[in-house]
Amino acid sequence: MPILVPPVLPAGTLARLAQPVIPADDGLLLRPWREEDAPGVHAAFQDPVQRQWHGRFTASEGEAAEWIERWRRDWPGESRANWAVADADTGEVVGRVALREIHLEDGCAEVAYWTVARSRGRGVAVTATRALTRWAFEEIGFHRLELTHSTANEASCRVATKSGFDLEGTRRSFVLHQDGWHDMHLHARVNEG
Repeated sequence: MPILVPPVLPAGTLARLAQPVIPADDGLLLRPWREEDAPGVHAAFQDPVQRQWHGRFTASEGEAAEWIERWRRDWPGESRANWAVADADTGEVVGRVALREIHLEDGCAEVAYWTVARSRGRGVAVTATRALTRWAFEEIGFHRLELTHSTANEASCRVATKSGFDLEGTRRSFVLHQDGWHDMHLHARVNEG
């Protein structure tokens, strides 16, 4: 069957590149994950607020190291891409930002993020999301990026809005959290360039 519409981004668009370090504002950078980041990832998920909004938990630094290895392997598979959000001077991890549900043929992906407890309220998630969005649109050529969060997670709603993601609607009873099914806000940005 002939295809009438060519892919927005051909297969191999990401895999042909080394995963980049992406500069961000406010003394931050997005960099590929390193093995030595495992203690920081494990510590981040000991925070009850972190666990409230995520369905996963690391029981040990070894398990966090396994997550990091999987995140590193995601890049060549082109279905996900994960970065550590780090202090540009010290290299200390202050969060994570990712593209999930990458569909190159449609030029779409979902943005996800988290920050460590001590970095909340400092604009880290907004800065990282803006930097990743700029890279995805300007360097790679994605057409649309989506961002979802529980409607009960007001902080994530603020991050989405401050990062330029318009609220498009609510996905009812869309994600199961520890306390039950959550409605999810759907935000999106479209590459106007």
